[in-house]
Amino acid sequence: MAGIAPQPGIMDIELYVGGKSHLPGMANVIKLSSNENPFGPSQAAQEAVRRVVHEMHRYPSSDHAELRQAIGETWGLDPERIICGAGSDEVIAFLCQAYAGPGDEVIHTEHGFAMHRISALAAGATPVEVAEQDRVVSVDNILAACTARTKLVFVANPANPTGTMIGLAELERLAESLPPQALLVIDSAYAEYVEGYDGGAKLATQRDNVVMTRTFSKLYGLGGMRVGWGYGPQAIIDVLQRVRGPFNISGMALTAAEAAIRDTAYVEKCRAENARMRAWLGEALAEHGVSSDASTANFILARFASQAEAEACDIYLQGQGVLVRRTTGYKLPHALRITVGDEASCRRVAHLIGLFKAGAR
Repeated sequence: MAGIAPQPGIMDIELYVGGKSHLPGMANVIKLSSNENPFGPSQAAQEAVRRVVHEMHRYPSSDHAELRQAIGETWGLDPERIICGAGSDEVIAFLCQAYAGPGDEVIHTEHGFAMHRISALAAGATPVEVAEQDRVVSVDNILAACTARTKLVFVANPANPTGTMIGLAELERLAESLPPQALLVIDSAYAEYVEGYDGGAKLATQRDNVVMTRTFSKLYGLGGMRVGWGYGPQAIIDVLQRVRGPFNISGMALTAAEAAIRDTAYVEKCRAENARMRAWLGEALAEHGVSSDASTANFILARFASQAEAEACDIYLQGQGVLVRRTTGYKLPHALRITVGDEASCRRVAHLIGLFKAGAR
């Protein structure tokens, strides 16, 4: 319409395209395109939702106190320094809304999560892409890209879609070396898959320029519920709470998340099974001549000889009822991201890729 225009940056956003869920004419599709927990949510989470389903007419908690308490108890964090969002995506959007705008720069890495750039543009800020080193975040490259206009630095650790990560010492070096007006955001959506890794929680506890974001969409199997959270300095969290909508998470989602995080036995089972099949799948693909970096998440980034070969393999897999994720939008056109499913799914996709490499079309 003439004279009616969106804010600067909005039209530069390419619409986010999620992993495919369906194939025309196929009923039993193996979905390995969205990094979902193949075992779904725990029975405890399902039972918790059933108990409150009759309360859908009630507004949910506006302060998320019970969920923040459960998160704090699980990870040894101060609940007052936790903010909950509709997925960690919303917390990322809060950060850009609150701390970046026209004239400001937001750093994200070459193959980093798409929402980092999208949220920066939505806030009117300028996204600055920084090159990685062999699909691994480079602290030196990030620091070289920092200017007086840098307000936010996003680092996904482990990273999606590469599955790689950097150590806590490197994260600490980055936090210590950032310009004083810049905030480091450690996007730790896949942290639960790494044994002994706190996702950057200690760093966010000790420093006033670090925020950590987490999600219930991956290991906890609650992607459809949309629950995430952030943790950081009290002053930062207080600011984010001011832009958060009072009822941004549904009552059922809050209940499911609290039950899920307290079901530690189920969490450990899912983590162990993912680690087992992740190692198996990486080795199986290598035997078929498909390389990948050692993944620390719940997916494998399978690299092919060319974009044409990757796309041909994807088409072949779809024809066999298997969905994986192309990563052209992440500047990895020669690769396919394959979620670590249950054992049957992993064996199926590895077998089919073997057939493809052997000449099947």
